[in-house]
Amino acid sequence: METNFNALQLGDPTIARADEILRRCVHCGLCTATCPTYVLTGDERDSPRGRIYLMKQMFETRDVPASTVHHIDRCLTCLGCMTACPSGVDYMHLVDLARVRIEQRGHRSPNKNTMRMFLSRVLPYPSRFKAMLMLGWFARPFRNLIGKLGMKRIAAALELVPKDALKLKILRPKSAYNPRAPQPKRVAIMLGCVQEVLAPQINKAAIRLLRRHGVDVMVVKDEGCCGALSHHLGREEEARGHARRNIDALTGVMRERLLDAVIPTASGCGTMLKDYGNLLSRDHGYAERAEYVAGLTRDATEFLNEIELNPPVMWTGLKVAYHSACSLGHGQKLDQLPRQLLEQAGYTLVEIPEGHLCCGSAGTYNIVEPELSGQLRDRKVKNIESVKPDVIATGNIG
Repeated sequence: METNFNALQLGDPTIARADEILRRCVHCGLCTATCPTYVLTGDERDSPRGRIYLMKQMFETRDVPASTVHHIDRCLTCLGCMTACPSGVDYMHLVDLARVRIEQRGHRSPNKNTMRMFLSRVLPYPSRFKAMLMLGWFARPFRNLIGKLGMKRIAAALELVPKDALKLKILRPKSAYNPRAPQPKRVAIMLGCVQEVLAPQINKAAIRLLRRHGVDVMVVKDEGCCGALSHHLGREEEARGHARRNIDALTGVMRERLLDAVIPTASGCGTMLKDYGNLLSRDHGYAERAEYVAGLTRDATEFLNEIELNPPVMWTGLKVAYHSACSLGHGQKLDQLPRQLLEQAGYTLVEIPEGHLCCGSAGTYNIVEPELSGQLRDRKVKNIESVKPDVIATGNIG
């Protein structure tokens, strides 16, 4: 793709990076068939190719039209386009740059801006998030009325409030060590933010699994949100703040003993952690450590594949529908490995029709873009139900 940046513009590192990415696109359109929003709407501007044109115009002219904001906001960042692209277009980092520019210069309705700010100020902090869930539980019965009054995003958020929200507790698991192992592998586990409140059993199960295979698991005291939520909302400085906090926490742990891996228990967090080097590349105080943490990060399936595993305790024969979370299959290119491990553990895998398409959750997308998210959710549920599984397995909470 030809670009039209002048020398002054190219002196801006953001523009220079965007130019480098844009020039790789050859307009082939192979990405369109894998794009969930294009599959739903048929609108070229809701395809990766169309969005690339919109981003190119935005960076060249410095204008941020409302239509560009609209179509970039509708991108799930599922990264299916990057898996399909034969030219290696780095769409992930291009849309990251665009979101920051939109956040700085674009215009959204006051309702949208308020919701986005609320999400970034609440969800990354477990205690705040739990408090809001409790308030949401009382408002949940009125969600349909709230939606009819035009507050669709608030209604969508209330729809996601668990029915047992008042019973949820934040119980951080403890570090677990293997005293009998002479030289056990040692990992730091990242508990996340939303998951720690909504599904703490996932973190506990991850620790149990790693312990069963002789791994020492450290729960890092001051770790927190990986920053992905703020990052995808275009709030870059907030995302960097979360990243610095985690790097500081992990650095403190590694002063005592080197780690063999950093393991997040949600693949969305893993994709973000692996990108810390890029996120903090211009931060001289953190760039080197960010690269080190990124290089140390492993999805649980990656790490288990690198060590000697104990044989399965029992062969269940359960039929499992494996949904390859976008952040794992596309973001980390780990599509087959989880399947192989499930089969080794004795499960029978069944393929989900349109398995490559996003489920529609995409972090906060199910709140900020509830209509498209709902369509993708219903499509995914229908496809999963068609194979009649006993269990559904996936690598990401949402």
